[in-house]
Amino acid sequence: MMSGMRAQEKFAVDFNLKTEPTAEIDFNETNTGVFISKKTDGRNEFTNKTEYTSLKIKYEAGAYENFENLNRFNRIQNKFEFSHKVSDVAKFSLNVTPTASFQQNLGISDISVLGGFQFSKQLNSKTALNIGIERSAVFGSPKFIPTLSLEGKLGQKTNILIGFPDSKISYSNNERNKFSLSNCFNGSFYNLDYPVEMYNTAAKISTSQMSTALEFERNMDKNWFINFKGGYDFDKKYHLTDDNNHKLYDFNTGNGYILSIGIKYKQ
Repeated sequence: MMSGMRAQEKFAVDFNLKTEPTAEIDFNETNTGVFISKKTDGRNEFTNKTEYTSLKIKYEAGAYENFENLNRFNRIQNKFEFSHKVSDVAKFSLNVTPTASFQQNLGISDISVLGGFQFSKQLNSKTALNIGIERSAVFGSPKFIPTLSLEGKLGQKTNILIGFPDSKISYSNNERNKFSLSNCFNGSFYNLDYPVEMYNTAAKISTSQMSTALEFERNMDKNWFINFKGGYDFDKKYHLTDDNNHKLYDFNTGNGYILSIGIKYKQ
């Protein structure tokens, strides 16, 4: 979600480890990203974030014997965003996000283009309204969804974002610590190297969930930050789909908790 009131960063590198165990399947994810930002003048800003994500899936022994080779997946994303300040109280943002989602062998067919458009209006000194549309994989396949959020400050130490697909409230008890409670819809898809023959041909895996989490971020010094996150995934879905994103097999994972640790360098 693009934010109308985010703190400015010129450069950042982050690394995160996340685990999502369910009853019979564990999802373990490693993510690293590099972010750069450049303002050309008082009204225009360009940002770019390149991310690599590795997903490893571990099945309980004997539970899914026909699918145990579906255990390693990769995603490379490059999000380029342009923001233009229309006036002192309004701006629009446009982002284009080429994404390669694949099992092990990367091909042209694994590349899709995500992205979106957002308009932000400052309603008063503490509150902004964001509205837009984006092509996203938050439900496990690329599709267009509306985005809407109300963003503001509650006093000097609390920021709040209420909307879809992301909501978040953050509190800082001092300049080094930040506590956050978030709720977000998120998902992904990956193309298979070799289709799985069923009553129809399965060509992709698809994951999606609604995640509610409590996060603690600590500023270790001027540039280094660490964060810890714990929460729960609701409505967790893990499916095999065909090329047209029709569900062919449901792993029935059930819900589960999430644990994450990360480190970031920014300036």
